[in-house]
Amino acid sequence: MQKFFCIFSCISSENAVYCGPNEIDFGGTHIAMEHPTWNTLRSYGAVAGLACVMGLSYQLFVFPNAFAPAGINGLATMLQYLLHVSIGYLSLLINLPLILLAWKKVDPDFARKTLTFVLAFSAVNLILGRVDLSALAYHTGSSAILGPVAAGVVSGAVYGWVIRRNGSTGGTDIVAAWVRKKRPEASLVWVIFTLNASVAVLSFFVYGCQFEPVILCLIYCYLSSSISDTILKGGKSAMKFEVITRQPEELSRQLLQQLHHGVTVLQAEGMYSETPRCLLICVVNRHQVVRFQEILARFPDTFAYVSSVSETLGNFKHVA
Repeated sequence: MQKFFCIFSCISSENAVYCGPNEIDFGGTHIAMEHPTWNTLRSYGAVAGLACVMGLSYQLFVFPNAFAPAGINGLATMLQYLLHVSIGYLSLLINLPLILLAWKKVDPDFARKTLTFVLAFSAVNLILGRVDLSALAYHTGSSAILGPVAAGVVSGAVYGWVIRRNGSTGGTDIVAAWVRKKRPEASLVWVIFTLNASVAVLSFFVYGCQFEPVILCLIYCYLSSSISDTILKGGKSAMKFEVITRQPEELSRQLLQQLHHGVTVLQAEGMYSETPRCLLICVVNRHQVVRFQEILARFPDTFAYVSSVSETLGNFKHVA
């Protein structure tokens, strides 16, 4: 009865009526909000799907080409090569204690999504390990770097999207999350670098004392880190102009008409001349930088500087 009352009760305010957690009546317009349970299921489904992609990548690009990727999975890959035990079992054995640590010390949602990833990754490798994929697997042959390149790109994309959904791929990611929560000021760069370097060095001995697996591991690490870093920073990059001018109205009018992006005006004062100025702030797409500079050239008394914006959030769109 209490749940029924919560769902259908309406809380009135001056401008809106909230009909339960999933509906809003705003000014006579009824808006149905997306159900949080569906969002949760979709998020977990996305994590599981990304894990399947990662598992398939290992089967097609990593195992056929005899090199170890970065992190804990790199160690598991070498153990599979030496002991002939599937990485599916090894991943579970290594990650389950770490997931328990994440549940108790980090965040239950983070732990559940990491568990979802690890279970899906292990299941895919256990299933595909029994399937003959020789017709699909990529053997580098004369071009040894293409396998690690493909695997590194896939790994970086999967890692970035999983982290953005408050999950992880397990292993050192869990340790990093725990350390950051316990000591936010701590840096794990050297810890992760040491682990990846250890995997690269060990791969020299595991794969027949050859330098090629070491180089392939380093290529994989670089590409995976670069791709994941790009995804984590966001793909909606832009450029921010800050302009000091005495003609804010005319300059703003031209920017609005020609670039179709909004302009924010702040009052400023030049400390040297002690005269009032206006500070215009405008964020535009990268391809509009040249056009912005052409507009500024019409106002010789302006001073401007530009900085890069790694990601835009909210209402960054063209003005009608």
